[in-house]
Amino acid sequence: MDLNQFLLHLNQGKSVKSGSDIHNYMCMLSDEALRITNELNNTYHTAEEIISIFSKLTGKDTDKSFRMFPPFYTDCGKNIEVGKNVFINSCCNFQDQGGIRIGDNTFVGHKVIMATLNHGFAPEDRATLYPAPIIIGKNVWIGSGSTILAGVTVGDNSIIAAGSVVTKDVAADSVVAGVPAKFIKSIFDK
Repeated sequence: MDLNQFLLHLNQGKSVKSGSDIHNYMCMLSDEALRITNELNNTYHTAEEIISIFSKLTGKDTDKSFRMFPPFYTDCGKNIEVGKNVFINSCCNFQDQGGIRIGDNTFVGHKVIMATLNHGFAPEDRATLYPAPIIIGKNVWIGSGSTILAGVTVGDNSIIAAGSVVTKDVAADSVVAGVPAKFIKSIFDK
């Protein structure tokens, strides 16, 4: 098992059975993510240092316009992609095995959770993981304390109100709020 095989498996939406080779590889990546986020979270870093550490965490070059206020938590890191001018505020939790894509000019508020894995419903399948990506468009604002669940796409220019739980796709140019999040209005409404 290598990183490319791992990401291909998850990005195809294939399940991960507890104790399988891919699950063991996932656990190894989690240990690496814990080490890197510990480095990120436990001392002051300049903006440039944060970009460097985040690049190490994701295994991808991060644009110099990226900004983050630690602490930040993830149990993988390798399936996160961020665009230009993305800002992630403090205390966010990204469970990214299923894939998290964040478009340019997006703001992620304090304590936002993005969770890309589900467990099987039946007790005998509970330890099996089912990945699905979270896709965040460009110019999105995700309010503090929001949770975005596996398989959700948030359209360009949308706003997720603070404290929302997003369980379904959000159309472009929309404001959504609540638990579960529901359409409130277009961003163009007065």
